Amino acid sequence: MNIREHVLTFLLLFSSAVAVAAPAPFSDDLKPGDNRILTIHGSNTIGAELAPNLVKAYLRAKGATDIRSAPAGEENETLITGQVGTMERVSVKVAAHGSGTGFKGLKSGTADIAAASRPAKEKEAVLLQGMTDVRSPASEHIVGIDGLAIIVHPDNPVNDLSVEEIAQIFSGGYTDWSELGGVPGPIHVYARDDKSGTWDSFKGMVLGKTHQLIDSARRFESNADLSDAVSVDAGGIGFVGLSSVRLAKVVSVSDGSAKSLLPNKLTVATEDYALSRRLYMYTDDNPANPYVSEFIQFVTENQGQKIVADTGFISQEVKAVVPEYYSELPQDFREITDDAKRLTINFRFYEGSAKLDNKALRDLDRLVGYVNQHPQAELVLVGFGDKKKDEARSDLLSKLRAMAVRRELVRKGIYPQASVGYGDNLPVASLTGNDGKTKNRRVEVWVRQAS
Repeated sequence: MNIREHVLTFLLLFSSAVAVAAPAPFSDDLKPGDNRILTIHGSNTIGAELAPNLVKAYLRAKGATDIRSAPAGEENETLITGQVGTMERVSVKVAAHGSGTGFKGLKSGTADIAAASRPAKEKEAVLLQGMTDVRSPASEHIVGIDGLAIIVHPDNPVNDLSVEEIAQIFSGGYTDWSELGGVPGPIHVYARDDKSGTWDSFKGMVLGKTHQLIDSARRFESNADLSDAVSVDAGGIGFVGLSSVRLAKVVSVSDGSAKSLLPNKLTVATEDYALSRRLYMYTDDNPANPYVSEFIQFVTENQGQKIVADTGFISQEVKAVVPEYYSELPQDFREITDDAKRLTINFRFYEGSAKLDNKALRDLDRLVGYVNQHPQAELVLVGFGDKKKDEARSDLLSKLRAMAVRRELVRKGIYPQASVGYGDNLPVASLTGNDGKTKNRRVEVWVRQAS
């Protein structure tokens, strides 16, 4: 290792140590009584348990004691409080009425943070113009990964469905389980309500613009209530966040010609699972409230990500995993990844761009931290792409994607052992449509220990 590499390594280790520092204790300028330090509006998926759990851990890390959680008046609203010193209390309010309400709260000033279980819509980006650019890394923060689980009654023999079959079920194209290889009987559809980010995600990923939810669907504001209803209805089928499966049965899902996968830590963390989704918190890109930036940093670092995992979602901590389906992968791919494990991150790019997206930018730092903790690790980057008329072009573009990630890592002092392209093989999503193409254009990270 030359002098430059030593310097870079030192700087990375130093910056890593700074990044994971505990939040600063509360200052002495708190007033007697209740001090509201943060308000979070938005997604029920995030607000039901995850946001309150993150707030409690954050307050505890800042030295608060006697931390309590109680209803805040209206349904799906929670007030978390903690004691600071002998007289002062601090509080954080979480109002979970759907992703759309978070952006409105951010605009009106009634919320410091907008929690969303889907990316900001164009109309929401326009709403917040002049205040913040919600597409920027300073405003858009990915706090965890969720999988939309398709659930049925535990005794239902149907084990896997395609995205198209799910769309047909929820729009009334299929009305009896016998049409899908199940026990004859009517299909009963359960869905989240219109304010839910879970519903927005399902509508975007499954129904799209060509299907409409069947009128007879029962609608729920709560993931947990929906799951409990499906688990006692032999004809029921619904969708919930992965953390809310409870007693229902999960079916595997395929998209186009891609392999049918169950949602689990690897398939959801890498977003290979067809119905995986990111969980977001949006803020002003330069918030006046100092607690906002500190809280977001806490959430996205290891302490917060452990809370994400403990709550039942998929954290963004980097882990090495042997895929359950590894033996089914092509022989030439297994030769590339011989004796290696797959890391629980994929690098993806903005649609129609060679630019890494916001999650990928943050994951670069996570990967650097992983390598610093595992100095014998040898990285293998494998690029993938979508189908082109010219197979050689697909191969070249996949190789260039791997090289683009390698270039960013080298800038941070990390030197992968290899970066290869695997063309349009092993798709994880449909080969048609922009969403499918964006998911297939990815770079996987495999790791082996140097001998």
